[in-house]
Amino acid sequence: MAENVYKMIEIVGTSSESWEKAAATAISRAAGSLRDLRVAEVTEQDVVIEGGAVSLYRTKLKVSMKLED
Repeated sequence: MAENVYKMIEIVGTSSESWEKAAATAISRAAGSLRDLRVAEVTEQDVVIEGGAVSLYRTKLKVSMKLED
């Protein structure tokens, strides 16, 4: 069995619609510049409030990627 090493990074996505959309936006953007993404773990969710209403959803994720040989 091959031994692998993975790197973890932290990213934050935003959306005016939902936490799920914020997470999907973050992963999609990261996948455009990083290779071999493996797993994402939601570590924090919060919202921005303006005028007494939610104006922005934010999702913080830890993302792992396999390091190349």
